[in-house]
Amino acid sequence: MLPELTPEELSERLANGEDLQLIDVRQPEEYAYCRIEGSHLIPLGELPRRVEELDETRPIVLICHHGVRSMQALGYLQHRHDMTNLLNLRGGIHAWSLRIDPTVAVY
Repeated sequence: MLPELTPEELSERLANGEDLQLIDVRQPEEYAYCRIEGSHLIPLGELPRRVEELDETRPIVLICHHGVRSMQALGYLQHRHDMTNLLNLRGGIHAWSLRIDPTVAVY
């Protein structure tokens, strides 16, 4: 089973000041429309050549629209790069917008 966290769990960890790296794997136009504050854009298709931008010393939360692309990114990073510090945001930014931060646009 691949590791996930809910929007509520992510919100709590951020509120507690946990040092998380938020990686958004959506497309640039999606990221420009809405994003979680502090996230860094690495589109899924660019991930193989930009993997060095990931910080293996802290937890990495992967984010997309509904949690599917970010789960693909997590699987890739686990299996191809042996990364173990990964979490998928269940429900993606859509769930974040509905359940945590209504100022983040829904699309």
